[in-house]
Amino acid sequence: MYALRPAVPADYDAIAAVIDDWWGRPIQGALPRLFLDHFHRTSLIAEGASGEPAGFLIGILSPSLPDEAYIHFVGVAPGARQGGLGRLLYERFFELARADGRRVVKAITAPVNAASLAFHRRMGFETSEPIPGYNGPGTSLVTFSRPL
Repeated sequence: MYALRPAVPADYDAIAAVIDDWWGRPIQGALPRLFLDHFHRTSLIAEGASGEPAGFLIGILSPSLPDEAYIHFVGVAPGARQGGLGRLLYERFFELARADGRRVVKAITAPVNAASLAFHRRMGFETSEPIPGYNGPGTSLVTFSRPL
């Protein structure tokens, strides 16, 4: 159904071409090219049968916290949702993190992102209450943490 592979820096252009459509609003600014330039070996691409992107996960093995991995951004094409692709991307990243000796995976989202909150809870993440000022004044974010 979908082929998962490690990302390469050149995948950025394909992701940038679809990300705003997948979200239904401008979101590309939250995923600068530097993530695929510097973290492509720990990021994943899911391709459909014709090679088009069906999903992606931008993941980081923390260089500062050796027990932690972080999922920065995940996207699944609207036509590929509800079929387990998001779960598959997360589970593959969990395997990668475990193989590197990581013991916990973390992520964040906005408190209004009900779909993300529900997905992370289904995936076994603990969620925080919204943390005011998490990314500076006027922002609140929810943190996720899942032991491996």
